[in-house]
Amino acid sequence: MATIEEVWPRIERHAGREFQTVTGLRFTYRAPGLFIRVTRDGREINRVLSRTNFAKSLPSMPASKPSQLKGRQGPAYVWAILMDPRIRQSDW
Repeated sequence: MATIEEVWPRIERHAGREFQTVTGLRFTYRAPGLFIRVTRDGREINRVLSRTNFAKSLPSMPASKPSQLKGRQGPAYVWAILMDPRIRQSDW
């Protein structure tokens, strides 16, 4: 299993690219620090997802759906990012 030290640079590298939630909502994000800010429909939503939130979600990967990320902030976005082939590569 990859660590957050390996995965976070992938997340940063793909900032600004389009991702999709399990329900088909398209979004992008930016990673200005140790967190990401999500943009949907051209507007940044009031959601900050921390690197720690992603680190705590990694042990649940691969997850078949966002609801498996119990107790995490923004599970739909975290799941969509972590399960994307650009981020997960062949690690889970």
